[in-house]
Amino acid sequence: MSASTAVKKSGPSAGATARRARKPRRAGWWLPYALLAPAVIFELVIHIVPMITGIWMSFLKLTKMYISNWGNAPFIGTKNYQVALDFNSAVGMGLLKSFGITVAFTILVVGLSWFLGMAAAVALQKVFPGRAVFRTLFLIPYALPMYAGVIAWKFILQKDNGALSHLLFDNLGLPGDKPFWLIGDNAFAAVVIVAIWRLWPFAFLMLMAGLQSVPTDIYEAASVDGAKPLRQWWAITLPLLRPVNMSLVLVMFLWTFNDFNTPFVLFGGSQPPAGDLISFHIYNASFLTWNFGSGAAMSVLLLLFLSVVSGIYVLLMNRRKDNA
Repeated sequence: MSASTAVKKSGPSAGATARRARKPRRAGWWLPYALLAPAVIFELVIHIVPMITGIWMSFLKLTKMYISNWGNAPFIGTKNYQVALDFNSAVGMGLLKSFGITVAFTILVVGLSWFLGMAAAVALQKVFPGRAVFRTLFLIPYALPMYAGVIAWKFILQKDNGALSHLLFDNLGLPGDKPFWLIGDNAFAAVVIVAIWRLWPFAFLMLMAGLQSVPTDIYEAASVDGAKPLRQWWAITLPLLRPVNMSLVLVMFLWTFNDFNTPFVLFGGSQPPAGDLISFHIYNASFLTWNFGSGAAMSVLLLLFLSVVSGIYVLLMNRRKDNA
């Protein structure tokens, strides 16, 4: 075949490709962008712009002297970060202690909430009379408004007139004086209990939804082979719920480590040392001392920590998934 024949045969296809490339946009191409625009704008206004502003504030000496016109606050570079990370100073030592308390708080709340949610989801997996009633009761703490639930716990944990002290000491007759639940060393246990009460129904809901996709035939076959319930849970339930658990644990970790509402409503304006969670610590460092630059630096450090931990967690889980 000659070269001219080849050119003629290839010419129409090349021309068609060019015409397709110059094809005008179809009508209504802008509609998806228009529908996404409000969400993008609100995301910028509510999250991105305040985050960038907070990062910029962390490099300023933004005290009460400049709060009326914070744009004139002097730039001090990384001095706020140096003060926050100087663990020999009072500020750094307080932040480090609060970080340790928050780590312990997060481990207990996330671990126990996941355990309770898993136990309840497995217990309600099989059909039995009254299962819908138990599901509804278990979800009440999650459906109840957060402030109403924590305020109710605040009344329950009062020293003299609280329901817990009345039950333990007046009704059950425990010896000794009624303890303070919201101050002193008991404050840590109090905030952990309230946080678990709020969080475990979410774990139960997610795990219960995940269990709906597990075929019952697998459990029946395992029972025929002689597998006990604990063995079935370990060999069947956990592996099949791995995708749900990956997302669930990460979300609960972020929510719990950043929890501000629970200690703020439970303890009021000033938390006891045993309940000094880091989000509340940063709030007090900003609004009690009026040093917003230092508080912004602590917030950025918290953001970096959570980002690094979340990234490592996702990488490890994906690597484990690929090796499975």
